[in-house]
Amino acid sequence: MIDWILIFACLLSAALIVYHHVGYPIFLKWYSNRHPLKHVKETLRGYRDGKADRARPTITILVPAYNEERWIADKIRNLASLDYPRDRLKVIIACDGSTDRTAEIAQDTIQEAVCADTLFEVRVFEQNRGKLALINEQIKTIDSDITALSDVSALISIDALLIAEQHFKSPKTGVVNGSYRLMESLSVGEAKYWQYQTQVKQNEASLGSTLGAHGAFYLFRTHLFEPLPANTINDDFILPMEIVRKGYKAEYDSNMIALEMEATNEHNDFKRRLRISAGNMQQAIRLSDLFLPKHKGVAFAFFSGKGLRLITPYLMITCLVCSIA
Repeated sequence: MIDWILIFACLLSAALIVYHHVGYPIFLKWYSNRHPLKHVKETLRGYRDGKADRARPTITILVPAYNEERWIADKIRNLASLDYPRDRLKVIIACDGSTDRTAEIAQDTIQEAVCADTLFEVRVFEQNRGKLALINEQIKTIDSDITALSDVSALISIDALLIAEQHFKSPKTGVVNGSYRLMESLSVGEAKYWQYQTQVKQNEASLGSTLGAHGAFYLFRTHLFEPLPANTINDDFILPMEIVRKGYKAEYDSNMIALEMEATNEHNDFKRRLRISAGNMQQAIRLSDLFLPKHKGVAFAFFSGKGLRLITPYLMITCLVCSIA
């Protein structure tokens, strides 16, 4: 009897590991092919004002910045080039106690001619409190319909706001996020990894909502935001999923692109993976109710994508112990 229990435990653990790494991605590809995402119509305005602009939602882009003197000027020029009505757009550059010339360069850059038509506000804080504390504080001051969060080192495609605005026409949409791409990768393997993750996220959207977002660039309805606990690890996952938990959808559009300018290195990549791993445990605990069947496709994706990833090491140990026994 004990032998059969050990065999069953070993085979079940192995099956779940294989399902998470092979079966789930194959199922997602099959399902998304039969339930393709709806793409928005052509959105470019060509920077020309039109009657439709009066009905567009107001958008505030919040950019937390800490010691980003290398990228801040390019980021500001990029934001000034976005195709969206200028009277419906505001950009906040929140300098979180930088010890370099980030704030100074930001102030100088917004004076350039290319930035003249865009409402920029550079907020300089003497003390560094961290990205999460900055976001919690600054969103309280935002009264626009939509808030976008974006990293300094990520360039945004010029029609990204217009694409997002089309998705927000549905009252069920609470979050919109797009594709994350690398300008320069550490290796071919890393580039392939992000291509794979992008495809998985796009396919998961066909189940009802994407899981989380990428901090490089995503948008959400401002009134749905609730301050995050100070110990939150992966804010770009918890924040969108808290909105999904309320019954809203997180949309994905591959035509919205955030292009990462900063090349990764092995040290930073290792730290990032440690943070993500710790964040996975926190997400599973804090958002445990998303595993319930009432969330349908989101629950299925959350279990198959995040839940099994979290317990895979324990499943491997179970396989080993049961095999030895």
